[in-house]
Amino acid sequence: SNCTYIGTMKTPHPATVIAAVTFSFISPADALSAVPNFYSEIVSPLAQTALRHAEQGEPVPERLNDATVATFAGGCFWGLELACQREPGILGTCVGYTQGYTSYPAYGQVCQEETGHAEAVLLVYDPSQITYARLADLLFDRIPDPTMLNRVGRDRGTQYRTGMYAHSETQLADAQMAFDRENRSWKISGRPVVTEVKMATPFWPAEEPHQHYLEKGGRFGRPQSAAKGELEEIRCYG
Repeated sequence: SNCTYIGTMKTPHPATVIAAVTFSFISPADALSAVPNFYSEIVSPLAQTALRHAEQGEPVPERLNDATVATFAGGCFWGLELACQREPGILGTCVGYTQGYTSYPAYGQVCQEETGHAEAVLLVYDPSQITYARLADLLFDRIPDPTMLNRVGRDRGTQYRTGMYAHSETQLADAQMAFDRENRSWKISGRPVVTEVKMATPFWPAEEPHQHYLEKGGRFGRPQSAAKGELEEIRCYG
């Protein structure tokens, strides 16, 4: 926003100068919403689709051609994405940020908890091959203790909260059923499951290096198989 100040300026001479000075202010929200360069480097068609919808302020629709869309948050998105890549019936995946309050979030901002986003996986699947209930089971298999808020394994912070984010009312009902089933299984512990069950919001794809991160080698340059049906234990950081 701009602000114009009109007033007098004192000078060494008797004359008084009338000055109009315009100041420009950038709000913290505007600063966080500046478009990072990496958004122009996104190559995944699914990520590009998510970005187009996010820029319109809307989630990806439930149906993309003949496939169905789902979004899950299970802590660090690297491990959850690889688990989804390996699952028969899942046709494509994209990691990114959702359920936040700023546009164009970047990884560093999300990790500093500046944007309110959760790390998440957007996926497309064939409902004739895999059910939403199975997808929910896949999520909870990646969460050691879903009763822990903002923590999965060693990762802590609001960006690591867990969630099922529905792209339709039908999905929302399926997600709630999955939540209730998981919550019952933890009843003996006396601690409720804290996984979020909400409607999907805009999904901002993460930087290209994060896409298929573990398949590409992760932190230590040791690629992990994304083959369908692969059973090798997932190394969360590579």
